[in-house]
Amino acid sequence: MKKILIIAIVFAATFTSYSQSLGYQDLAILFSQDDRNGSARFTGMSGAFGALGGDVSVMNINPAGIAVFNNSAFSGTLNSRNSEIISNYYGNSQTTQDQFFNLSHAGAVLVFDTAYNSEWNKFSIGFNYRITKDFSDSFRVRGNSGVATFTEFPLDNNTPTLNYNIADGQRFNTLYNGEISELNMAFSTVHQNKIYLGFGLNFYDLNFSQQSTLTEFNSDVNGNELDANLYQENFTIGTGVSANLGFIYKAHKNFRFGASYQTPTIFYDITEETNIVNNDGYDGDTEISVSNDNVIYDNTAGGNFPTQNLLYRLKTPGKLTASAAFIFGKSGLLSFDYTNKFFTNTRFNTSGFDTENQFFQNELRNTHSYNIGTEWRLDRFSVRGGYHFEQNPDTLAINSDNLEGYSFGAGYNFGSFKLDFSYSNNNRTAPYNFYSGFNVNSAELQLDNRTFAATITLNL
Repeated sequence: MKKILIIAIVFAATFTSYSQSLGYQDLAILFSQDDRNGSARFTGMSGAFGALGGDVSVMNINPAGIAVFNNSAFSGTLNSRNSEIISNYYGNSQTTQDQFFNLSHAGAVLVFDTAYNSEWNKFSIGFNYRITKDFSDSFRVRGNSGVATFTEFPLDNNTPTLNYNIADGQRFNTLYNGEISELNMAFSTVHQNKIYLGFGLNFYDLNFSQQSTLTEFNSDVNGNELDANLYQENFTIGTGVSANLGFIYKAHKNFRFGASYQTPTIFYDITEETNIVNNDGYDGDTEISVSNDNVIYDNTAGGNFPTQNLLYRLKTPGKLTASAAFIFGKSGLLSFDYTNKFFTNTRFNTSGFDTENQFFQNELRNTHSYNIGTEWRLDRFSVRGGYHFEQNPDTLAINSDNLEGYSFGAGYNFGSFKLDFSYSNNNRTAPYNFYSGFNVNSAELQLDNRTFAATITLNL
């Protein structure tokens, strides 16, 4: 296998022609997203925990919240996600449904009382693993744009060669796999039972892959048919780090507010292996056959599978969160988080990405999102609900491209342990352009995710 190692990428435009696979602009935005996974209590309230605390998952938002714990605890969560993607392409609709299972979160908080008389009442240390972004998904597209791009058969011996310029249809299939997993380590302390302060470090593992196939069915004026398949794939791994800090202030026994800041995540030494390399004029593995010839063109014949390894660094956006929570004694609570995420500061810290970095600065916007959650207790039984909204970072996005979702859940406290369950649903739309440089409309996607979560929490 022929491999080309490119340290300083000057070949970042490899995704330009027949760009079935996501380009670097799209990947940077994808790697900046957060699924808000956590405990079932956390997801049942749509993640509105910035000023609330008292849950292992809160250290992802505001590390000060782990000092709200009265005792040490461990929790783990299993997720079942149902994905439905509907594609619309030139009047043709296709529906793809998938189901995925994973351990979405596991963590512990250790609570220590101070050993001497002090205004600092206690301190807590937290460790948490979670899946920040689950990439697993797939969709398919069918239709006819009326545009033929594979118009010649490379092995045609006719003079002149035949021109297969009549488009009979196109198909596109893509499969995503992988995830960004995160390990949080947080420290928090309390001053005079009023001010909670926290600091955390976050370490990320990135593992992403995409396999895409574009198929064209074309013909010439005499009815001869040409079938073309273009296959592209890329496999990406990397590691990253960020930090966050925050506070919660208990202004009244019924009201508290807080704020937190998470630094940009620095993904260093991201390695991508891809077959999107100019091979006989095609950016990918290509197979073409025609009805009037028994020979099949294959640019990977004879064991020729050219690939390239790309190495780059990426800085994804930091974010600022403001929070408030109203506590109604032991009966219930209402919590609210507002987050501003700085997408215009997204950067590839490697030469050769000037166009992409200019895009981030000129075509993206800093986004706002908000989460509202509530919980009500009936003795040992609790019911929960929430709402989540997240703005799309693209300045050209339409309203339906924003992510919107709701959640609800329930839990029971057995004393030494708790069981919690949640259901959440979010949806949005998105264009997907798998023909770059041609006068072809994007496929319009409707994405819907329904997630069931179950958590067990042990009091230590």
